Amino acid sequence: MFQKLYDRVILWSKHRHAVKLLFALSFAESSFFPVPPDVMLAPMALARPKQALRFALWTTLASVLGGVFGYAIGFFLFDGIEPWLKTSHYWEAYRTATAWFGEWGFWAVLVAGFSPIPYKVFTIAAGALNMVFVPFVLASVLGRGGRFFLVAMLIAAGGERLETRLREYMDRLGWALVAVVMAGGLIYSFMR
Repeated sequence: MFQKLYDRVILWSKHRHAVKLLFALSFAESSFFPVPPDVMLAPMALARPKQALRFALWTTLASVLGGVFGYAIGFFLFDGIEPWLKTSHYWEAYRTATAWFGEWGFWAVLVAGFSPIPYKVFTIAAGALNMVFVPFVLASVLGRGGRFFLVAMLIAAGGERLETRLREYMDRLGWALVAVVMAGGLIYSFMR
């Protein structure tokens, strides 16, 4: 199932309405869709490197708006989706998200926005746990923007050779950021 979705998204990146499709994909992925926008952003940045930063901006804006939608799902509809969530493969990720919110709050959203952790789970959890909205949006802008601008700049600068290894690099960069943020959070908590 995921391979077919991945292949379809790659085809969308070559469509004449690719920017609109990228916007829609970025919005949907932040709240309910399983395919990350990187798979469409990367080939678009490769094909038109001079427009890569514009693509990253649209991806970031749509992703943050989708995150706000995910927040609203968690805030208004969590009781209705909880039974489904418990039977899905996202339940463990949701439990991790709620634990992280108790410990890290803002930093949990920032890390989820940048890393390969399912961001949509954190957007829904933020709403369900009534996270303060402005820090949620700020963390989303920083995390998602950092990720998508990094992808666009690397692909535009590195070309085809780098694009073929994007997933490997993103996972390593994402988990490195998780480690750095967690270490920073631990240092901060000991210094208080």
